[in-house]
Amino acid sequence: MTFNMTQIPSFGVAGNFTGHLEQAGEARDFANVKTAETNAPKAIFPTYIPVNLQSNNSCGAPDFLNVFPFDSEKIIYPAGEQKVQLEPECAIIFDAAWNETKLESLTPVAFGASNDCSIRKDGAKKISQKKNWGKSSKGFSDHLINIDNFAPGSILDHYRIASFMIRNGSVYDYGEDSAVRDYSYIYQKLIDWMLDKFNNQKDEGPAEDIHSYLVAAGCPKQIMVSIGATRYTEFGQTNFLQAGDESVVILYPENYSLEQIKDNLKTGAAFSDDISVLRQKIIL
Repeated sequence: MTFNMTQIPSFGVAGNFTGHLEQAGEARDFANVKTAETNAPKAIFPTYIPVNLQSNNSCGAPDFLNVFPFDSEKIIYPAGEQKVQLEPECAIIFDAAWNETKLESLTPVAFGASNDCSIRKDGAKKISQKKNWGKSSKGFSDHLINIDNFAPGSILDHYRIASFMIRNGSVYDYGEDSAVRDYSYIYQKLIDWMLDKFNNQKDEGPAEDIHSYLVAAGCPKQIMVSIGATRYTEFGQTNFLQAGDESVVILYPENYSLEQIKDNLKTGAAFSDDISVLRQKIIL
């Protein structure tokens, strides 16, 4: 199954792994956001909104969101910034069904390793301002895996997210090795929450009116969502990306051990088809 990612709007979920926002220094941005449950995600933020080719309009989104940011091989470091972090995630492509301008359903079709790379800085009014700084500012694996079902016991129930930084030939654990099933919201609960946010989220605080972006973009038939970043290891929390580093995100089934994944990475051995790998060089 192949996808034209330049025609698929992309989004991220803020706060879907307990503790990540606090580690990233972003919990205060959501201090006034009310959620149904304490562990609920905080918001959906846009990372890319393609221009509606039929009307050639700007999609109602800020112009910078019309720039395609995904690259499977490199991250171009943002000019003038000093703190950029890898954000290891599972990203899912959904088929979207609409009833006029209401998003009625989301059906997961494929998933892969994602780097929702982020600038750490104060003063950004919206989450998206720290996410898309132009071409090659984010990552999505070229190797996607089909989803059989989106429920406990399905394929994703047996996958884990690992992430690493390679610096000067050494491999460092960057994010905590985490099970996909351990997201705060996953499966139908996540879909229900996303449908509510896509249809009703307000332009308040760090959040944006993403429904208006989607409608102006022509009510797209597919949507990609990175469903949340894992917590960092101590190394990941305190070491920002630098030119020459490599960032790596790997989604792998639990019949492999983390040690096997790291050994493959160190030796350059090929990964099997049931593993989604995203490996990006950091360049200026």
